[in-house]
Amino acid sequence: MNIQERMTAFAMLGAGWVMWLLVGLSVLCLAVVIERGLFLWTCRDNIQKLKRDLVDRLTHGDLQGAKQQLSGSKSFEARIVTVGLESAQAGAASAEERMAGESSASRLQMERYLAFLGTVGNNAPFIGLLGTVIGVIRAFQSLESSAGRVSEGLMAEIGEALVATAIGILVALPAVAFYNYFQRVVKSRLSQADAMGREVLAYLKTQTKASTLSSRPTRVD
Repeated sequence: MNIQERMTAFAMLGAGWVMWLLVGLSVLCLAVVIERGLFLWTCRDNIQKLKRDLVDRLTHGDLQGAKQQLSGSKSFEARIVTVGLESAQAGAASAEERMAGESSASRLQMERYLAFLGTVGNNAPFIGLLGTVIGVIRAFQSLESSAGRVSEGLMAEIGEALVATAIGILVALPAVAFYNYFQRVVKSRLSQADAMGREVLAYLKTQTKASTLSSRPTRVD
């Protein structure tokens, strides 16, 4: 049996399993969307207010109060900035590096399972196309068996082929849409965390500069 005969025999199994595969992938995508949506919703906060309060406490030199304020927030932004405040004694450079590390760890947590959405969104149309090819092969087989006459079986095979492509597209579109949406949310939250972290770094650099100037010996003429 050559490769063509093998592929034809495989195609005769039908495209039903392809459509069930797409349905299964769509269910998994829905589960990921719900899980990620709930996860990102439960760890959100009013970042604008959090930032204003942080700047106010830093302006008054209240590092301990700033830490307590941020510890009451479940947001990733607060977690990242807290790491910087805990490294205040080590200097601005150390705080910046630790916040960068925490930011990377937070990105991994927020982007969990999103690669699955992206993969399904990119490949579901091709899976549907596979079902279409199988349906077309079966349609030609039906046409051959009916001696070239258009039969009910032929139309059913063509319909199945077109449905497979449609299902592939229907699975891909929401998967890509939610993938892009969640990526935008992650990027926005990390940007907000970076903006808050910059306030901490500015404060630490100011304190370091003030400490340096105060430690210089006074020149007596």
